[in-house]
Amino acid sequence: MPDEKPEEVPVKKTAAEKEAQTEDKKIKYSYQEGKGLPPLNLYLHWCKACNICISFCPQKVFDPDRDGRPIVARPEKCTQCAICWLHCPDFVITSNYK
Repeated sequence: MPDEKPEEVPVKKTAAEKEAQTEDKKIKYSYQEGKGLPPLNLYLHWCKACNICISFCPQKVFDPDRDGRPIVARPEKCTQCAICWLHCPDFVITSNYK
């Protein structure tokens, strides 16, 4: 019986190893002025200025323009949480990253 190989036991990962593995899989979106695409597209010709996106945004990325339509005032703060484009009744907002 010396030819038999011992059973391989799966090695359990520590919490730190699991966290490091999930950190590697996360995509980080960072916007820098003049480099790459902005985080969001706004099709303002569809917008009816309901301001749902402005009020729901947790990072306060949007500001209203003089007509009440949203503008991306702080694109570097956008975390791609999807709240704005999921709640927009007119499908005005789309993401460049997701």
